[in-house]
Amino acid sequence: MRDLGVGFTYLVQGQRWVARHGRQYGFGLLPGLITLVLYAAAIIALALWGADFVAWSTPFADDWSSPWLGLFRGFLTAVLFGLSLLLAVVTFTAMTLVIGQPFYETLSEKVDRDVSPDGTAPESGLSFGRDLWISARDSLRIVVRAALWGVLLFALGFLPVVGQTVVPVIGFFVTGFFLTEELTAVALQRRRVELRERLALLRGRKTLVWGFGTPLGIAFLVPVVAVFLMPGAVAGATLMARDLMGEETRDGDRDQEGAGDQEAAPAS
Repeated sequence: MRDLGVGFTYLVQGQRWVARHGRQYGFGLLPGLITLVLYAAAIIALALWGADFVAWSTPFADDWSSPWLGLFRGFLTAVLFGLSLLLAVVTFTAMTLVIGQPFYETLSEKVDRDVSPDGTAPESGLSFGRDLWISARDSLRIVVRAALWGVLLFALGFLPVVGQTVVPVIGFFVTGFFLTEELTAVALQRRRVELRERLALLRGRKTLVWGFGTPLGIAFLVPVVAVFLMPGAVAGATLMARDLMGEETRDGDRDQEGAGDQEAAPAS
């Protein structure tokens, strides 16, 4: 259970790091703002024309008598809107990371140099285009996995009692896991760690991942909050990536201040 606290500490340390580096924080806000505008437009369009889309896609129900027609299409509209909101929360990080690839790569490298004992940061050696392609490809794979989990949890939500208590809690942990994968991918991709290996690393330290990603996932339910937390989340995920890879982190660093020696060093 110690890893839960360590994971949350990395999240806090990341926010503190960007607070001390105002210029990096300012640049890191831009991708989130762009993504927020795009998602807001999509959600507004869905709210305005979602019912029309459901009616268009279910012509077989046109002759149904009242109240069954209204109940059926109303239910489908609610399902469509709910799934879209869930998908927006899960994919917001992935889309922001793809849009902000150069911003977050630079931020993550600076964090690595700041806490590395020798002041260096790993480099992938790949071209920007290749890095962007790998990031977009892996993000799509994660989004598909997250969407499948979302559909399953949404269906389980109709179970009496369990669906209203246990399932939402599981949903937060699942969301936290996928958010952490997306965020740590920035630093791990520079280390040439493939998606399958990244998932294996995270599954091997689930409590660490949940301590970092679950509170972040809850905060990300409010998209405006997600915009302001993203730069610090990337910074904190870089610190976590060092832990996952067993890399030494400089003790007593100004960004590790107050975390304690055990939390600053790689967890065993």
